Formats: sequence, C-alpha cells, structure tokens
Amino acid sequence: MEIKHQQISVELGEKESEGIYSNLALISHSPSEIIVDFARVMPGVPKAKVYARIVMTPAHAKLLLNTLQENIKKFETQFGVIKIVGKEGKEIGFVRGSNDTSEELKKEN
Repeated sequence: MEIKHQQISVELGEKESEGIYSNLALISHSPSEIIVDFARVMPGVPKAKVYARIVMTPAHAKLLLNTLQENIKKFETQFGVIKIVGKEGKEIGFVRGSNDTSEELKKEN
C-alpha cells in the first residue's frame, strides 16, 4: 500500500504565535488518549498554573515523541548536548506520571 503525503496549509493566529512558556508538563493517559498539561512553576510559589492542555491519541503522541527526539538530535548536533541540571534521580520540571500525576507532585514537593 502506497502512502500519499498531503501538503497542508497551517494557519497560526496572532495570539498563538506568541507562544506559552511552560517549565512543567503533567502527563496522564487512558486507553484511548494521552493528556499533556503544560504549566508554569515560579520559584517560592507552591502552586503551579496550567496554561494549556493538549489531548491526543496514543498514536499521535508517539509520532510527536519521535519528532521531538529527531529535532533534539538536530539541535544537539548544531548547538551541543543539552544538559539537565538538578538532583540526580529526581525529575525536574517535566513529570512522568500515571493517570494521576497530582499525587506524584505531592510526593516530590
């Protein structure tokens, strides 16, 4: 079976083009979807605010993962290895979780 690639035009609105800064991602899933909440944590503030929630199918999440890995390799080739700063063995900023990441956050803080 031959896969035909379709070229699409993507519209980026003015508000969306500004982007949203996030230094914390909370990821949960069900059998049919992956949910990523992008939040911002400020030093000295015990509460994070979610600024965007992305819901996608597991297949699209895996495609996103592959594309991110590919782009990080290209970035590191051009600019050098990205260093992760923080305590060894502890997740910093982005949290890997099960269906309820809020419990993991409580444990980490």
